Amino acid sequence: MKNQISVSILELAIITQGSNATETFQKTKDIAQLADQLGYKRFWLAEHHNMAHVASSATVVLIGFIASQTQNIRVGSGGIMLPNHSPLIVAEQFGTLETLYPNRIDLGLGRAPGTDQPTAEAIRKDFFEQAQRFPQNVTKLQDYFSAENATAKVRAFPAEGANVPIWILGSSMESAALAAAYGLPYAFAGHFAPRQMIQAFEFYRENFQASTVLDKPKTMACVNIVAADTNEEAEFLSTSLYQMFLNLIRNDRKGLQPPVASLDDIMGEEERFHVDQMTACTFTGNKEQLEIDLKKFINYARIDELMVTSPIYDHQAKLKSIQITKEVIDSLNYSIHI
Repeated sequence: MKNQISVSILELAIITQGSNATETFQKTKDIAQLADQLGYKRFWLAEHHNMAHVASSATVVLIGFIASQTQNIRVGSGGIMLPNHSPLIVAEQFGTLETLYPNRIDLGLGRAPGTDQPTAEAIRKDFFEQAQRFPQNVTKLQDYFSAENATAKVRAFPAEGANVPIWILGSSMESAALAAAYGLPYAFAGHFAPRQMIQAFEFYRENFQASTVLDKPKTMACVNIVAADTNEEAEFLSTSLYQMFLNLIRNDRKGLQPPVASLDDIMGEEERFHVDQMTACTFTGNKEQLEIDLKKFINYARIDELMVTSPIYDHQAKLKSIQITKEVIDSLNYSIHI
């Protein structure tokens, strides 16, 4: 590690088994306030739809709530699924957030629907056409935020001239190419689709075109982290995460399940293979173990920022994991200077 690595949180606002949206919003606030207190850099929320156990469907509303409950941490989207929305409306919403919470709002953009096909079509009849127009709509969004748009017939208030950093999010080479061509920071969804991550980062760095917002490549990897006082406890807690991905494969929509002693009884060999593929960027262990594993990963991926998501069933255990993770990153950053 040569440079200081900042660490951030992607919170999926997953409703645990036996809980509800009201409790989940309270837990999300607790997590954000702890992250703010500990010095995490960003707290991002993701847009998902038609998922009974994901509470972040009204992403912009939740971003505003979390920003109102914190002091310093940057709050944003990881991401807003742009084909679901008019760029004008997104600009107005995030311009409003930036006006309310100056220099604290991020806008991460994705091109997937964040849901299934029938729901995507219910959100917007021309979703698939808009997905193809993703690059043009990113440009349109940038135009609405620019002070130069003051002479246009259609203007976005109060977005015009607002400083809202735009990130391109993705899990493929296509997103890497777009981020590089537009000179925008690039975040990769390694927490569920890590296969092309290193290749995408390399392509992005090699093809990056400097822009008015960024003069050199800026990368962030999102990974799963389950931290605890012991390796054994972390492994136990992580079984909730693996069950979550198993349910995704089975299209079995459940709340986040409690941890289990063994996954062998509930997961077949082929299912385990697919779950392992999706969760290859998962780091589990105590502080000492995570220091070793994350140092290797950060050096290998050559990232500028690390974003973590921690699907842990027990709320207090999740808060503890977030605290340990920050201690690990602080330790790694400290070691650079000694």
